[in-house]
Amino acid sequence: MDFGLVLQTDPPASAVVGLMRRAERNGFRYGWTFDSAVLWQEPFVIYSRILEHTERLIVGPMVTNPGTRTWEVTASTFATLNEMYGNRTVCGIGRGDSAMRVAGRKPNTLARLGEAIGVIRDLAEGREADVGGQRLRLPWVRDGKLPVWMAAYGPKALELAGQKADGFILQLADPFLTEWMVKAVRTAASDAGRDPASLTICVAAPAYIGDNLTHARDQCRWFGGMVGNHVADLVERYGEHSGLVPEALTAYIKQRQGYDYSHHGRAGNPDTAFVPDEIVDRFCLLGPAEAHIEKLKVLRGLGVDQFAVYDMHDAREETIDAYGAEIIPALNS
Repeated sequence: MDFGLVLQTDPPASAVVGLMRRAERNGFRYGWTFDSAVLWQEPFVIYSRILEHTERLIVGPMVTNPGTRTWEVTASTFATLNEMYGNRTVCGIGRGDSAMRVAGRKPNTLARLGEAIGVIRDLAEGREADVGGQRLRLPWVRDGKLPVWMAAYGPKALELAGQKADGFILQLADPFLTEWMVKAVRTAASDAGRDPASLTICVAAPAYIGDNLTHARDQCRWFGGMVGNHVADLVERYGEHSGLVPEALTAYIKQRQGYDYSHHGRAGNPDTAFVPDEIVDRFCLLGPAEAHIEKLKVLRGLGVDQFAVYDMHDAREETIDAYGAEIIPALNS
Protein backbone atom coordinates (compact mmCIF):
# COMPACT_ATOMS: atom_id res chain seq x y z
CA MET A 1 0.00 0.00 0.00
CA ASP A 2 1.25 3.48 -0.90
CA PHE A 3 0.86 6.45 1.43
CA GLY A 4 0.30 10.11 0.67
CA LEU A 5 0.31 13.32 2.70
CA VAL A 6 -2.40 15.95 2.06
CA LEU A 7 -1.86 19.58 3.12
CA GLN A 8 -3.37 22.99 2.57
CA THR A 9 -1.00 25.51 1.02
CA ASP A 10 -1.11 27.97 3.90
CA PRO A 11 1.79 30.40 4.11
CA PRO A 12 4.63 30.12 4.62
CA ALA A 13 5.12 27.83 1.65
CA SER A 14 8.43 26.76 3.17
CA ALA A 15 6.49 24.96 5.92
CA VAL A 16 4.55 22.96 3.32
CA VAL A 17 7.82 22.03 1.60
CA GLY A 18 9.33 21.03 4.93
CA LEU A 19 6.43 18.75 5.82
CA MET A 20 6.57 17.10 2.41
CA ARG A 21 10.29 16.47 2.83
CA ARG A 22 9.56 14.97 6.24
CA ALA A 23 6.90 12.77 4.66
CA GLU A 24 9.30 11.44 2.04
CA ARG A 25 11.87 10.61 4.72
CA ASN A 26 9.15 8.64 6.50
CA GLY A 27 8.21 6.51 3.51
CA PHE A 28 5.34 8.49 1.98
CA ARG A 29 5.31 8.27 -1.83
CA TYR A 30 2.78 11.01 -2.64
CA GLY A 31 2.45 14.66 -1.65
CA TRP A 32 -0.98 16.19 -2.23
CA THR A 33 -2.39 19.66 -1.58
CA PHE A 34 -5.73 21.40 -1.76
CA ASP A 35 -6.23 23.64 -4.82
CA SER A 36 -8.40 26.68 -4.16
CA ALA A 37 -6.82 29.88 -5.41
CA VAL A 38 -8.65 32.31 -3.12
CA LEU A 39 -8.36 30.37 0.12
CA TRP A 40 -4.73 29.22 -0.15
CA GLN A 41 -1.50 29.91 -2.00
CA GLU A 42 -1.02 28.67 -5.56
CA PRO A 43 -0.06 24.98 -5.29
CA PHE A 44 1.76 24.56 -8.59
CA VAL A 45 4.37 27.12 -7.59
CA ILE A 46 4.91 25.19 -4.36
CA TYR A 47 5.06 21.84 -6.20
CA SER A 48 8.15 23.06 -8.00
CA ARG A 49 9.89 23.65 -4.67
CA ILE A 50 8.71 20.33 -3.25
CA LEU A 51 10.00 18.46 -6.28
CA GLU A 52 13.32 20.31 -6.12
CA HIS A 53 13.81 19.35 -2.48
CA THR A 54 12.69 15.71 -2.68
CA GLU A 55 13.95 12.78 -4.71
CA ARG A 56 11.02 10.45 -5.31
CA LEU A 57 7.86 12.13 -4.05
CA ILE A 58 5.01 12.34 -6.57
CA VAL A 59 2.98 15.55 -6.19
CA GLY A 60 -0.42 16.78 -7.28
CA PRO A 61 -3.67 18.49 -6.28
CA MET A 62 -6.41 16.84 -4.26
CA VAL A 63 -8.17 18.15 -6.21
CA THR A 64 -8.04 20.64 -9.05
CA ASN A 65 -11.03 21.24 -11.35
CA PRO A 66 -11.76 22.14 -15.00
CA GLY A 67 -12.98 25.67 -14.25
CA THR A 68 -10.35 27.75 -12.49
CA ARG A 69 -7.67 27.32 -15.17
CA THR A 70 -7.97 26.71 -18.89
CA TRP A 71 -7.21 23.12 -19.76
CA GLU A 72 -4.14 23.85 -21.86
CA VAL A 73 -2.68 25.88 -18.98
CA THR A 74 -3.28 23.03 -16.52
CA ALA A 75 -1.73 20.51 -18.91
CA SER A 76 1.25 22.73 -19.68
CA THR A 77 1.90 23.31 -15.99
CA PHE A 78 1.96 19.60 -15.24
CA ALA A 79 4.07 18.89 -18.33
CA THR A 80 6.58 21.57 -17.35
CA LEU A 81 7.00 20.10 -13.87
CA ASN A 82 7.40 16.65 -15.40
CA GLU A 83 10.04 17.86 -17.85
CA MET A 84 11.95 19.51 -15.02
CA TYR A 85 11.68 16.70 -12.46
CA GLY A 86 10.97 13.50 -14.36
CA ASN A 87 7.26 12.60 -14.52
CA ARG A 88 6.63 13.00 -10.79
CA THR A 89 3.15 14.50 -10.91
CA VAL A 90 -0.40 13.19 -10.70
CA CYS A 91 -3.55 15.16 -11.50
CA GLY A 92 -6.31 14.74 -8.94
CA ILE A 93 -9.45 16.37 -10.35
CA GLY A 94 -13.11 16.85 -9.48
CA ARG A 95 -16.05 19.14 -10.15
CA GLY A 96 -14.69 21.87 -7.89
CA ASP A 97 -16.15 22.73 -4.50
CA SER A 98 -14.38 25.51 -2.60
CA ALA A 99 -12.41 26.75 -5.61
CA MET A 100 -15.55 27.44 -7.62
CA ARG A 101 -18.02 28.40 -4.90
CA VAL A 102 -15.71 30.88 -3.17
CA ALA A 103 -15.32 32.60 -6.54
CA GLY A 104 -19.10 32.78 -6.96
CA ARG A 105 -19.40 30.03 -9.55
CA LYS A 106 -21.10 26.65 -9.50
CA PRO A 107 -19.09 23.42 -9.60
CA ASN A 108 -18.45 22.09 -13.09
CA THR A 109 -20.81 19.63 -14.72
CA LEU A 110 -19.79 16.00 -15.00
CA ALA A 111 -19.86 16.31 -18.79
CA ARG A 112 -17.30 19.10 -18.64
CA LEU A 113 -15.20 17.18 -16.14
CA GLY A 114 -15.19 14.06 -18.28
CA GLU A 115 -14.05 16.02 -21.33
CA ALA A 116 -11.35 17.80 -19.33
CA ILE A 117 -9.87 14.55 -18.03
CA GLY A 118 -9.09 13.36 -21.55
CA VAL A 119 -7.90 16.73 -22.86
CA ILE A 120 -5.56 17.50 -19.94
CA ARG A 121 -4.03 14.01 -20.03
CA ASP A 122 -3.59 14.06 -23.83
CA LEU A 123 -1.97 17.49 -23.89
CA ALA A 124 0.31 16.77 -20.92
CA GLU A 125 1.47 13.54 -22.58
CA GLY A 126 2.19 15.25 -25.91
CA ARG A 127 -0.89 14.26 -27.90
CA GLU A 128 -3.22 16.54 -29.83
CA ALA A 129 -6.56 17.41 -28.25
CA ASP A 130 -9.63 19.45 -29.05
CA VAL A 131 -9.93 22.48 -26.76
CA GLY A 132 -13.12 24.41 -27.45
CA GLY A 133 -13.08 23.48 -31.14
CA GLN A 134 -9.37 24.24 -31.58
CA ARG A 135 -6.91 21.40 -32.15
CA LEU A 136 -3.94 21.94 -29.86
CA ARG A 137 -0.72 20.11 -29.02
CA LEU A 138 2.19 21.00 -26.76
CA PRO A 139 5.03 20.48 -29.27
CA TRP A 140 7.80 20.51 -26.67
CA VAL A 141 6.51 17.57 -24.60
CA ARG A 142 8.71 14.48 -24.78
CA ASP A 143 7.80 11.22 -23.02
CA GLY A 144 5.29 13.00 -20.79
CA LYS A 145 3.19 10.98 -18.37
CA LEU A 146 0.24 12.30 -16.37
CA PRO A 147 -2.13 9.93 -14.54
CA VAL A 148 -5.48 11.62 -13.91
CA TRP A 149 -7.39 10.47 -10.81
CA MET A 150 -10.95 11.59 -10.27
CA ALA A 151 -12.65 12.35 -6.95
CA ALA A 152 -16.26 11.16 -6.74
CA TYR A 153 -19.12 10.18 -4.43
CA GLY A 154 -22.37 10.06 -6.40
CA PRO A 155 -23.46 7.31 -8.83
CA LYS A 156 -22.94 9.28 -12.04
CA ALA A 157 -19.56 10.59 -10.87
CA LEU A 158 -18.45 7.09 -9.86
CA GLU A 159 -19.49 5.85 -13.29
CA LEU A 160 -17.50 8.61 -14.98
CA ALA A 161 -14.41 7.82 -12.89
CA GLY A 162 -14.60 4.20 -14.02
CA GLN A 163 -15.06 5.20 -17.64
CA LYS A 164 -12.43 7.94 -17.95
CA ALA A 165 -9.96 8.22 -15.08
CA ASP A 166 -6.70 6.44 -14.30
CA GLY A 167 -7.53 6.42 -10.60
CA PHE A 168 -10.36 7.02 -8.15
CA ILE A 169 -10.07 9.29 -5.10
CA LEU A 170 -12.51 8.61 -2.27
CA GLN A 171 -12.41 11.23 0.46
CA LEU A 172 -13.49 9.14 3.43
CA ALA A 173 -12.22 5.94 5.07
CA ASP A 174 -15.42 4.12 5.96
CA PRO A 175 -15.00 0.46 4.91
CA PHE A 176 -18.68 -0.07 4.02
CA LEU A 177 -18.79 2.98 1.76
CA THR A 178 -15.36 2.23 0.34
CA GLU A 179 -16.46 -1.25 -0.71
CA TRP A 180 -19.69 0.11 -2.25
CA MET A 181 -17.96 2.87 -4.21
CA VAL A 182 -14.94 0.89 -5.37
CA LYS A 183 -17.33 -1.75 -6.71
CA ALA A 184 -19.30 0.93 -8.59
CA VAL A 185 -16.15 2.41 -10.14
CA ARG A 186 -14.76 -0.94 -11.20
CA THR A 187 -18.09 -2.09 -12.60
CA ALA A 188 -18.25 1.09 -14.70
CA ALA A 189 -14.71 0.48 -15.94
CA SER A 190 -15.55 -3.08 -16.93
CA ASP A 191 -18.76 -1.98 -18.67
CA ALA A 192 -16.69 0.55 -20.65
CA GLY A 193 -14.33 -2.17 -21.85
CA ARG A 194 -11.52 -1.16 -19.52
CA ASP A 195 -9.54 -3.35 -17.16
CA PRO A 196 -11.02 -2.49 -13.73
CA ALA A 197 -7.81 -3.57 -12.02
CA SER A 198 -5.90 -0.87 -13.92
CA LEU A 199 -7.52 1.91 -11.89
CA THR A 200 -5.61 3.07 -8.83
CA ILE A 201 -7.83 3.38 -5.75
CA CYS A 202 -6.90 6.14 -3.31
CA VAL A 203 -8.70 6.69 0.00
CA ALA A 204 -8.01 10.03 1.68
CA ALA A 205 -9.01 10.96 5.23
CA PRO A 206 -7.66 12.58 8.40
CA ALA A 207 -5.53 10.42 10.68
CA TYR A 208 -4.80 11.24 14.32
CA ILE A 209 -2.76 8.96 16.55
CA GLY A 210 -3.28 8.85 20.31
CA ASP A 211 -5.42 7.49 23.11
CA ASN A 212 -7.45 10.67 23.68
CA LEU A 213 -10.33 10.01 21.29
CA THR A 214 -12.28 13.09 22.39
CA HIS A 215 -9.43 15.37 21.36
CA ALA A 216 -8.77 13.43 18.17
CA ARG A 217 -12.41 13.67 17.15
CA ASP A 218 -12.49 17.40 17.78
CA GLN A 219 -9.37 17.85 15.66
CA CYS A 220 -10.86 15.88 12.77
CA ARG A 221 -14.57 16.79 12.92
CA TRP A 222 -14.04 19.37 10.18
CA PHE A 223 -13.72 16.50 7.70
CA GLY A 224 -17.33 15.42 8.17
CA GLY A 225 -18.37 18.98 7.35
CA MET A 226 -16.23 19.03 4.20
CA VAL A 227 -17.66 15.72 3.01
CA GLY A 228 -21.11 17.03 3.94
CA ASN A 229 -20.85 19.68 1.21
CA HIS A 230 -20.67 16.99 -1.44
CA VAL A 231 -23.30 14.87 0.28
CA ALA A 232 -25.71 17.82 0.35
CA ASP A 233 -25.31 18.14 -3.41
CA LEU A 234 -26.12 14.44 -3.81
CA VAL A 235 -29.23 14.68 -1.64
CA GLU A 236 -30.41 17.68 -3.64
CA ARG A 237 -29.85 15.85 -6.90
CA TYR A 238 -31.06 12.35 -6.06
CA GLY A 239 -33.20 12.72 -2.94
CA GLU A 240 -32.59 11.36 0.53
CA HIS A 241 -34.11 7.92 -0.02
CA SER A 242 -33.47 7.37 -3.72
CA GLY A 243 -31.48 4.19 -3.26
CA LEU A 244 -28.87 5.58 -5.63
CA VAL A 245 -26.71 6.88 -2.78
CA PRO A 246 -26.20 4.84 0.42
CA GLU A 247 -28.01 6.26 3.43
CA ALA A 248 -24.86 5.44 5.38
CA LEU A 249 -23.42 8.45 3.56
CA THR A 250 -26.37 10.84 3.53
CA ALA A 251 -28.21 10.43 6.84
CA TYR A 252 -25.86 12.47 9.00
CA ILE A 253 -26.35 15.83 7.22
CA LYS A 254 -29.95 16.33 8.36
CA GLN A 255 -28.84 18.88 10.96
CA ARG A 256 -26.49 20.71 8.58
CA GLN A 257 -27.25 24.45 8.55
CA GLY A 258 -24.77 25.87 6.06
CA TYR A 259 -21.07 26.26 5.45
CA ASP A 260 -18.53 29.10 5.66
CA TYR A 261 -15.55 28.36 3.42
CA SER A 262 -13.28 30.62 5.47
CA HIS A 263 -13.02 27.64 7.87
CA HIS A 264 -12.78 25.00 5.13
CA GLY A 265 -10.62 22.04 6.05
CA ARG A 266 -9.58 23.44 9.43
CA ALA A 267 -9.75 22.00 12.93
CA GLY A 268 -12.30 23.84 15.03
CA ASN A 269 -14.55 24.66 12.08
CA PRO A 270 -17.74 26.01 13.76
CA ASP A 271 -19.92 24.83 10.88
CA THR A 272 -19.26 21.16 11.64
CA ALA A 273 -20.92 20.86 15.06
CA PHE A 274 -23.65 18.78 13.38
CA VAL A 275 -21.15 15.99 12.62
CA PRO A 276 -21.60 13.21 15.22
CA ASP A 277 -18.75 11.24 16.76
CA GLU A 278 -19.89 8.15 14.87
CA ILE A 279 -19.21 9.83 11.52
CA VAL A 280 -15.79 11.08 12.64
CA ASP A 281 -14.89 7.55 13.73
CA ARG A 282 -16.17 6.01 10.49
CA PHE A 283 -14.69 8.54 8.08
CA CYS A 284 -11.31 9.05 9.78
CA LEU A 285 -8.52 6.99 11.34
CA LEU A 286 -8.26 7.64 15.06
CA GLY A 287 -6.74 6.02 18.13
CA PRO A 288 -3.47 4.19 18.77
CA ALA A 289 -1.28 3.01 15.91
CA GLU A 290 -2.72 -0.49 16.17
CA ALA A 291 -6.21 0.83 15.35
CA HIS A 292 -4.88 2.59 12.25
CA ILE A 293 -3.11 -0.57 11.10
CA GLU A 294 -6.22 -2.69 11.60
CA LYS A 295 -8.46 -0.35 9.59
CA LEU A 296 -5.89 0.12 6.85
CA LYS A 297 -5.59 -3.64 6.41
CA VAL A 298 -9.35 -3.80 5.94
CA LEU A 299 -9.19 -1.02 3.34
CA ARG A 300 -6.29 -2.72 1.58
CA GLY A 301 -8.37 -5.89 1.43
CA LEU A 302 -11.11 -3.90 -0.31
CA GLY A 303 -8.70 -2.94 -3.09
CA VAL A 304 -7.34 0.36 -1.80
CA ASP A 305 -3.89 1.07 -3.28
CA GLN A 306 -3.10 4.28 -1.41
CA PHE A 307 -4.09 5.90 1.84
CA ALA A 308 -3.59 9.68 1.80
CA VAL A 309 -3.42 11.32 5.24
CA TYR A 310 -5.21 14.64 5.63
CA ASP A 311 -2.81 16.27 8.06
CA MET A 312 -4.79 19.35 9.11
CA HIS A 313 -4.73 19.29 12.90
CA ASP A 314 -2.45 20.06 15.85
CA ALA A 315 -0.16 17.02 15.48
CA ARG A 316 1.11 17.20 11.92
CA GLU A 317 4.75 16.27 12.52
CA GLU A 318 3.85 13.61 15.08
CA THR A 319 1.42 11.96 12.65
CA ILE A 320 3.97 11.87 9.83
CA ASP A 321 6.63 10.41 12.11
CA ALA A 322 4.31 7.82 13.65
CA TYR A 323 3.17 6.65 10.24
CA GLY A 324 6.78 6.36 9.16
CA ALA A 325 7.87 4.48 12.27
CA GLU A 326 4.94 2.10 12.83
CA ILE A 327 2.15 2.16 10.29
CA ILE A 328 3.77 2.26 6.85
CA PRO A 329 6.18 -0.58 7.75
CA ALA A 330 3.27 -2.67 9.11
CA LEU A 331 1.30 -2.30 5.86
CA ASN A 332 4.27 -3.04 3.63
CA SER A 333 6.02 -5.81 5.54
